[in-house]
Amino acid sequence: MRNRILLALALAAGLPLAAHAQASATAAAPGSSCAEIPIVGGDAAAVSVPSAPDAWGGPRTGAEETLSDRVVRYSIDATLDPVKHTIEGKQQLTWRNRSAQPVCSVFLHLYLNAFEGPGSTFMTELRENNDAFRSDVRTKDGEWGYIELRKVEQGGAPVQWSFVQPDGGPATDRTVVRLELPQPVAPGASTTLDIDFFDQLPRVVARTGYYKSFHLVAQWFPKIGVLELPGERGATEPRWNAHEFHAHSEFYADFGEYDVRITVPKGYRVGATGEEANAPIEKDGKVTHRFLQGDVHDFAWTADNRYAEPLVGYYEGEGSPRVTVRVLFTPEYENNAKPALDATIASLEYFSRTLGPYPYRTVTVVIPPHNAAEAGGMEYPTFFTASSYANVDEGTLTRDLLDFVTIHEFGHGYFYGILGSNEFEEPMLDEGLNEFWDQRMLTEAGRELRLGTPWTKKLGLDLRLPVFEMERLGAMTEHPADALGQNSWNRMSGGSYGTVYSRTATTMRDLEAAVGTPALERAFKLYYERWKFRHPSIADLQAALAEGTGDHETVERLFATQVYDVNPVNDHVEAFSSSEVLPQPGYTMYKGKRVELTRASIDKAIADRREAWRKANPEAKPGEGPFPYRTRVLVRRAGADVPQTLTVTFADGSTETAHFSGSQPWQRFEWTRRAKAVSVQLDPEGKHFLDAAKLDDGRTLEADRSVATRIGSQFATLVQTFFSFLVSL
Repeated sequence: MRNRILLALALAAGLPLAAHAQASATAAAPGSSCAEIPIVGGDAAAVSVPSAPDAWGGPRTGAEETLSDRVVRYSIDATLDPVKHTIEGKQQLTWRNRSAQPVCSVFLHLYLNAFEGPGSTFMTELRENNDAFRSDVRTKDGEWGYIELRKVEQGGAPVQWSFVQPDGGPATDRTVVRLELPQPVAPGASTTLDIDFFDQLPRVVARTGYYKSFHLVAQWFPKIGVLELPGERGATEPRWNAHEFHAHSEFYADFGEYDVRITVPKGYRVGATGEEANAPIEKDGKVTHRFLQGDVHDFAWTADNRYAEPLVGYYEGEGSPRVTVRVLFTPEYENNAKPALDATIASLEYFSRTLGPYPYRTVTVVIPPHNAAEAGGMEYPTFFTASSYANVDEGTLTRDLLDFVTIHEFGHGYFYGILGSNEFEEPMLDEGLNEFWDQRMLTEAGRELRLGTPWTKKLGLDLRLPVFEMERLGAMTEHPADALGQNSWNRMSGGSYGTVYSRTATTMRDLEAAVGTPALERAFKLYYERWKFRHPSIADLQAALAEGTGDHETVERLFATQVYDVNPVNDHVEAFSSSEVLPQPGYTMYKGKRVELTRASIDKAIADRREAWRKANPEAKPGEGPFPYRTRVLVRRAGADVPQTLTVTFADGSTETAHFSGSQPWQRFEWTRRAKAVSVQLDPEGKHFLDAAKLDDGRTLEADRSVATRIGSQFATLVQTFFSFLVSL
């Protein structure tokens, strides 16, 4: 108790706290045989230079022995105490030095320390930015979590370590640790580290943890950073990439092989990344499960004694092995299992067909139990958590949400999993592109977001919103705060981070509208084929899209204005008029003499001509007459240059079309025709969803009551806010 009192007094006085007592807390200087390898700092974001053709060993052709160039191997024994919510872990980490120089220091992620207390970067950012993580579950006394290194050895020799903050976070953050190796790792050689570690799982408040008997075990083991080489993701020299665990960042790691033995009390059901290698082994009231998976870059698992018998299904598609889909659920959410299974199998078909075949043999889906919603909507290789809802009847909003979250978390298996995107520095490559592809899948299936409730349905109102209309409502179209290529932590707010999803999806949707669906799909297949099991950058995506679509100009413009910079799109019709061109009073020259045309004479001439024209054209439509009409349209531009189309419709049913582009703030168009204009429409094909306000794209000369109806759809903003909040995963 005395120690706790002293600790509280120190915190209250603002005194610095010593690191947890560990014999290896002080780093030894690297050996003289090693040059210092820098670590990437906190300003790292969108890469603008494409990677070298041979980056990460070059494209995978399928002729190699393994799907990926395996850099790491993890052999882990983990024992869960489900009462104390702790894990005793022993790990052999084998890492290969891909560089041309010896390596004396390596960096490990200790992600679980994000949840050890207020001094972590994760907790500091949430507190200082007044952000909430999803539903803002608060950690109570005794519910914090952490990871301890209890032993690190290389070849039997102890390894010294120290905590570092490469992004400039608080000195109390302990999510990255630097190891000083007793023996340098020669170029091309491998080393094995023997690590004993201990996890105290937190009550699940963000991505990982426990609730009663339920355990989602993620970010749980010491995980080595990525050594990037020249020509990889913008690197010009070898560099370590190992960021602190930020409030909105996720992960980035080398591909490798996992052999994990998980021991739990008898009666607990386990699901995990990969395939279970053999029948579980029971001994002394405990059961050990062994899971194997190659060519992935992370491993997560779950255990609960309340899980029902899993619901199992299968997918068989061209180019893929037979895939076993296993859904884990607790009894209160049994009705969620079949929809989640169906959505996963449908996703396997869509992603395999539109990007490339799914290469693994398993998918494990977890439906979080009641009061563990914060564990939902999270992705790991071959393993993800969906959401859970009391009512998942067909035609309900909650069913739509369950389907979408399931599709979204499966889709991460491609953009985060197989492609290995750097979610720290370039989150749009995973969250954003995945969101776009998910919505394309729903659009192809004719799905919309159903906003109706039982009450509205009784009134005969079937409220629906197309999925890309929903995305643009959350895309900060009017005042975007951050470029899409910004990293996950240097952002104005949590809401701005949310635009990684919606604004990226909207931007890619506009690209598809500009280049056409066949070209867009061709480009994404090229991107996937070229970069699967490697680690593409944003510049690599841009290059693949430009090559695949064949439209370099459009791709370059879009990346320059939205990905590497932040520019709103804001074109609108400022003024619209269409009036008769009538004779005017005043002097005019007639046969060499100045003659005055009086108002009276002009009015009589106009009336006579109108009468004669009506007799000659008895079936003429309103807006047609003996005098021409001059139609004028003024368009204002207050944002980025996008190629625009303007269409004017006239009373006789004819149209005029104009095109414009450029950065000038306004442009005027004029036509003189026999018919009066009745309406004008900017972007008639709806290509520019990034436009800040679509309601000002069109005008009519007569009042249009449909506008009020269209404004009503803006109430869906509330739904989108909730939706983005749910899947900010």
